[in-house]
Amino acid sequence: MPYILQVDFKQNGPYGKEMYEAYADLAKSINEEKGFKWKIWTENEEMKEVGGIYLFESKVDAENYLTMHSKRLESYGITEVNGKIFKANEALTTINGGPMK
Repeated sequence: MPYILQVDFKQNGPYGKEMYEAYADLAKSINEEKGFKWKIWTENEEMKEVGGIYLFESKVDAENYLTMHSKRLESYGITEVNGKIFKANEALTTINGGPMK
């Protein structure tokens, strides 16, 4: 059963193209995480927040990634990480064109 992981945290930058250049290698490495399906990167420069919406194969995979990612962010000096895990309702998501694979 697929699970959604929602993560956000405060960051003063980079954003846009600079964010892409700074995190492209990190983005590629996320593809190798156990149970990972996809990620939508989020950014709000006005609110100084970034994060992402992820799809994982299982709740355990999402939990393990959140634990690892929170530790990684802490090593960068980011100590307040908001992470939430939700079970995805595949049937309703499919009606609205959401990717479930």
